[in-house]
Amino acid sequence: MVLADPVVTILGRDPAGRKFNINCNAFQQDALVSFNGWQYACFYSFLQSESSDATAEPLFVHLARRELPRGPWEVTVLDDYPQTTDDGHNTVQMGVCPGDGTMHLAFDHHCDVLRYRYSVRGLTTRPRDFAWAPALFTPTLDCLPGLPSTHRHFDYVTYPRFGFLGDDMFCSFRDGKAGLGNDYLYVYRGATGRFDFAGAHLTGIRSNPYVHGMDWRGGRLHVTWVYRGFIHYDGWNDPLDEKHKQQAGPNGAENNHDVCYAYSDDQGRTWRNGAGALVADLSRGETVDNTAEGIVALVVPKGSGLSNQEAQAVDQEGGVHVLNRDTLDGGGIRQWKHYYRSPGGTWTQRAICPATGNARGRLAVSRTGDLYIILPDLATSEMRILRAAKAGGYTSYAEVWAKRGLTGEPLVDSARLEHDGVLSVLALSEEKGAAEGAQSGGKRRGRAVAVLDFQL
Repeated sequence: MVLADPVVTILGRDPAGRKFNINCNAFQQDALVSFNGWQYACFYSFLQSESSDATAEPLFVHLARRELPRGPWEVTVLDDYPQTTDDGHNTVQMGVCPGDGTMHLAFDHHCDVLRYRYSVRGLTTRPRDFAWAPALFTPTLDCLPGLPSTHRHFDYVTYPRFGFLGDDMFCSFRDGKAGLGNDYLYVYRGATGRFDFAGAHLTGIRSNPYVHGMDWRGGRLHVTWVYRGFIHYDGWNDPLDEKHKQQAGPNGAENNHDVCYAYSDDQGRTWRNGAGALVADLSRGETVDNTAEGIVALVVPKGSGLSNQEAQAVDQEGGVHVLNRDTLDGGGIRQWKHYYRSPGGTWTQRAICPATGNARGRLAVSRTGDLYIILPDLATSEMRILRAAKAGGYTSYAEVWAKRGLTGEPLVDSARLEHDGVLSVLALSEEKGAAEGAQSGGKRRGRAVAVLDFQL
């Protein structure tokens, strides 16, 4: 099966004057989400009504929505909070709570004070009742609803993510620096409109966990991650130190190791390893740390090319799929790998193809259970889509589509693929000549935030 070319819709212009991408990064688990027959997207751009210059500053959170399957996109801009830091970590994330129809946003973090907004109740359960406008959202807050600003983990936030949790919604983020931090879990209750603090679900000992994804499927919350060991450097314990905010080093991906797995059947209160043994009860102050029994699914040593925060997907039968890369099967050549935990609990790993560059890919599961693997190549501005068939046990990978002119790390709307049979991909689309300008050392130009809709 070969995919036909997608329908492409431009949502807005990607900023061209920056060194680092602030849109379309792999750790944005939730920048493109469908719920209740509508689709939502979030991204950063400048005020296009005031400037046609793609290098304009500052940037603002843009929110888009459309009624599926073919409604027009509406875009609104939260123009009261200017984003000015050129740091690829400072993305915007979005969550939806099914229980009360609220939308939640977290944005502009790299070891920074929490920045948070949420909407009026009913916005996503009764979308036609609301004109799409900034007034639907609170001002920027420094706390989660129901918890005080003085909560001890709100002043050093990185990598927030959201996800469905039945009628509720979870939020997690890292508190700490690269190689030396923990992940904390919060549960937003649709019935009360407030967050409960669950605890530190993942703790790093002289390391930090980097999460591939957190997916709720059939009442079970799955999480996979790698650890990054911490390397001490001069000034590491200085409260004013910002060396850890660099895009590479002094604690880089060369210190990543091991693919780990745990799950929870009670919305994150207790966690179990792959064999079903209890490894942490957060209500008792426990946590899943490096010493927890049975959490290492696959041993991958440091220096083996393992990436961080690449991708995870969970299929309808509870099989867990992880996309990452290592050098263990290719004679030192870094290859994309498919790490798979069968519903019976057995882990396997297979090489897919050589990994070109450092851009991370994405996974998604169709309503028939097939796995789609979306791989970017920033050097050639090419995006490829591969398919691993459920009927074949996910043991082979056939290319079903490829095209140049697309960049960034692709993001997908997993819910729409499963429910509607449409693979919606959020990516950066380049205009003709943009790649040549980048390769010659010039500023990026002519790039847009786009949604690609593939009909399966």
